[in-house]
Amino acid sequence: MPFVEGARLSPDGLWIAGQFAVNGSQRIVVISPFDTGSLNQAALPDDVEVSSMQWVGNDNLLIRITAIRPFDVGDRAYISRVVALNRKTDKFTKLMWDLGGQNAADVLWVPKDGSTKILLGGQNSIYMGEDFWPAVYSVDVTNGRHTTEANPRSEVLDWVADTSGVVRAAISNDRTKGTRTLLYRAKKGRTFDRKDRRAYDDLEVPVLIRADENKMLVLRPGTDGRDALVEIDGDSGAVLQTLYQAEPGVDIEGVRYDDSGNEILGVYLGGNATDPLHWLDPALGELQKAFEKSLNGRRARIVSLSADRQRMLVRVDKPDEAGRLYYFDAADGSLRLFANLNSATNGTRAGRMEKVHYKARDGLEIEAIMTTPSGREAKNLPVVILPHGGPWAQDTMDWDYWAQFIASRGYLVIQPNFRGSTGYGEAFLKKGEGQLGLAMQDDVNDALAWAAKQGLADAKRACVVGASYGGYVAMWGAARDPDMWRCSISIAGVANLRREVNDFGDLLFGKRYREHWQKMTPDFPAVSPINHIDAIKVPMLLIHGKKDLTVDHAQSQSMFNKMKAAGKNVEFVSLPKADHYFTREPDRLALLSAIEAFLAKHNPVD
Repeated sequence: MPFVEGARLSPDGLWIAGQFAVNGSQRIVVISPFDTGSLNQAALPDDVEVSSMQWVGNDNLLIRITAIRPFDVGDRAYISRVVALNRKTDKFTKLMWDLGGQNAADVLWVPKDGSTKILLGGQNSIYMGEDFWPAVYSVDVTNGRHTTEANPRSEVLDWVADTSGVVRAAISNDRTKGTRTLLYRAKKGRTFDRKDRRAYDDLEVPVLIRADENKMLVLRPGTDGRDALVEIDGDSGAVLQTLYQAEPGVDIEGVRYDDSGNEILGVYLGGNATDPLHWLDPALGELQKAFEKSLNGRRARIVSLSADRQRMLVRVDKPDEAGRLYYFDAADGSLRLFANLNSATNGTRAGRMEKVHYKARDGLEIEAIMTTPSGREAKNLPVVILPHGGPWAQDTMDWDYWAQFIASRGYLVIQPNFRGSTGYGEAFLKKGEGQLGLAMQDDVNDALAWAAKQGLADAKRACVVGASYGGYVAMWGAARDPDMWRCSISIAGVANLRREVNDFGDLLFGKRYREHWQKMTPDFPAVSPINHIDAIKVPMLLIHGKKDLTVDHAQSQSMFNKMKAAGKNVEFVSLPKADHYFTREPDRLALLSAIEAFLAKHNPVD
């Protein structure tokens, strides 16, 4: 498993925080890059997941966590909270945990001057009413003391603060009309005025509001179809300057903030972009290129920066290696190795990764990532089709331990970025609407047809393997197209779409959540694997962790029970301590061992 994930530098650049692998489990660790033998570590309960971490000054670390908690009788809900960890005392401070709502982890602003008061948005009730709508609090991370900065406002779920910590904007939701409204004020103390109202997905939400200025930054599609990051006047909405405009065919998918969240350093790009990140400061772009030039063609990515940008964490990797994390100090120009991201893979011969393209049956071009097993000719190989989760996600030319593990056992691995995947623009994303289990599934099948036609794969020796939404694809493939596959492996997959949507759909964002999925398919039962058990002919392996907070363990348990009762060939590996991402080393090893054994049994390489 990775040695460290989510590493973040303190503002002075002298401390590194992250989730480190310690004795087979992930722990929150704060460590000096100069004395790696001295570290502070903290354990969180097994039934919570860490969403993100952020420094407040050089001594306190904000940790956003998510868990499932019961309420009333027989019901449960996702909740999110924030704790602050002091690196000197190892003391946790719970922030606004007395609130009774689902979400109390919306960190709106963190100071850059080393002070300890942040802005935090949170609900005080899980039920519709005045306290359902979040208020904004100024909270001292050292002791949890707080004052109210903005009272709850009906229909407002999102607040936006400027770079000095003043609440300047709010997003109001009209649940009956499916619209959102931007409410804005130029200064503290003024009333919020309505600035814009649009369909939910079309509203321009500020990605940054400048302090003491009537200016905000938004992402806006240009009149010529080219996305842009622009600065606009807060009152009129007129463009004051264009900070970046993408080339034709390139999409801006988000912004890269500095570590405090108070400055935009770059934009993330998709579509036909040659580089996934464009730095607004040319000096950062040149520095990244200099890193790559000195590292034998490996990719270098600046993942965290000190406040003065003189110290950095730099990830260095290639598609076929897990990579390393380096510490850069501009004072002497040194680039020192801090950690191997996965030392267990050092020295192993990884499979060769490459991008491939094929036409779906309706002519749509699909990109996929193909991994060829080391030492084997890409000719008539047994194949595993490995669709990604999400489905609003994508597979990229990055190290993927699942794909590499399967390829190391002799299988060609193809990861199709089917329609509805991110990274290829809004039009490609929307092509997934109404097509879940239909054309989206066809795209997965067409990857196999393409590989067989090219002579790369033996279509008669194919299995479909996936996790989360990919697990759904694996189960649905076995039910919808049973003659295509020799086996199916679903990891933490969704068998019953209606149950997945209804599990948490009656609470916060429930209507929005349901509507989002209903755009993907109007008929949940028709494309749910659990309703088509009789059609399944191939052996199926189900793997699921009981600590999964994203997809209920009962999804796989119910699928297993129904298949077993119907006399189907099914196995179930239930892991009592595994979460959705298999972050514990014993769970990850159990997962990979089960996959290996099942593939060898039902789709042997030789």
